[in-house]
Amino acid sequence: MEREPNRLLQQLIAEAGFSHKGLARRLNDLGIARGTPGLKYDHSSVLRWIGGQRPRDPVPCLLAEIFALRLGRPVTAEDLGMPAMSTPLDLGQEFTHTWREGVATVTALWRADVERRRFLLDSTFAIGVGSVGAVRWLTSPPEVRPSSVGGRKVGKADIAAIHEVTRSFGELDNRFGSGRVRSSVVKYLDTAVTPLLKDGSYGEQTGRELAAAAAELTRLAGWMAYDLEQHGLAQRYLIQALRLARGAADNGLGSEILAGMAHQAIYMGQHAHALDLARAAQLSAQRAGVHTLMAAGHVLEAHAHAGLGDAHACSQALGKAEESFGQRTPGDEPSWLGYFDEAYLSAKFAHCYRDLGDGRRTVEHARRSLVMDGRYVRGRMFNLSLLAAGLLQSGEVEESCSVASDAFALAGELQSARTRSYAADLRRRLEPHLDLVTNLDGH
Repeated sequence: MEREPNRLLQQLIAEAGFSHKGLARRLNDLGIARGTPGLKYDHSSVLRWIGGQRPRDPVPCLLAEIFALRLGRPVTAEDLGMPAMSTPLDLGQEFTHTWREGVATVTALWRADVERRRFLLDSTFAIGVGSVGAVRWLTSPPEVRPSSVGGRKVGKADIAAIHEVTRSFGELDNRFGSGRVRSSVVKYLDTAVTPLLKDGSYGEQTGRELAAAAAELTRLAGWMAYDLEQHGLAQRYLIQALRLARGAADNGLGSEILAGMAHQAIYMGQHAHALDLARAAQLSAQRAGVHTLMAAGHVLEAHAHAGLGDAHACSQALGKAEESFGQRTPGDEPSWLGYFDEAYLSAKFAHCYRDLGDGRRTVEHARRSLVMDGRYVRGRMFNLSLLAAGLLQSGEVEESCSVASDAFALAGELQSARTRSYAADLRRRLEPHLDLVTNLDGH
């Protein structure tokens, strides 16, 4: 995105009578005096700042000090066209109380992600953060008015564009893995969605539609971070997607996001936390009256019970999932739920039985899961892995190795850390039988 020239800085340099080289030299010297040695700025650095680039902290504050001394009056970083950017390290972890705070938080998260800020890349998953987010979602009153009086009118075409981008990127993600597309999604959020939320003009109804569209794409960006095993970053995105869904007053979308949070917690082995999130997803699904979402909440609860080794509770939750799924009317449900079909539900059943060590039932449901939409390449790899694991648990070693070979071949086409983890888990399971493996596609 083209930067706006920093005219404030240009005017102050002219007023102070600094040459670009002289200003850079003063900055480097003041850095040493203030305990930040090693600054090596020159005249071209100053030119870049005039062109709109923002220097790293603490440079704006040092420059303000230099100008204040020269001009004999207080000068702030804002006066230099370099507003303070003291990004909190917990950015995105809080489910904020007001719409305005929510918009400020989520747009700052997108920007920090585009800039690949180290604290985001290094961030870890925090159970307490997810729990607080779920509680606030369930207990917060409806948003009063998600509206804005900015300079640009937000219309239906703007919202339709976000939905189309979400659909297109979602398809690419399923076919090729998140590694190929996530950075493009985040850039779109930062460059196209931020101006609509922050500077757009919209009333309550359009505001709710905009919030829902932004929530869906933010959820997708979070899901992609999860697929890349950037778990702290994924969690922040999912919490902010949940906050946007509150602005949209969309209980169905909130349930879907909570289900995604439960999914991630199960993957990370945090089964007790996943139980809480799955039950929160069920409460939201109940409010929304969407049976497929109820099925999702119950099957995730079942998977969490399986992870905790509770076969009885798992079986009860699976029964409820099946019952809810049987009551659905797909035509009346949100389009973004289209992925949750018989094959997807069968895969979730297979996950539960695999974790409980029930090979026969794992194989039964994994075979059903493979009667699936061919566009879900990553999902097919997961389902083949489930089938191979179930066959192995059932003593069908040769067939397991054959299916594993197909799974490994698909894994090689995907840029997905989760896919690599599934493949590594499958190899560990097959290791005692490597003498029987004739061809695992080079793996």
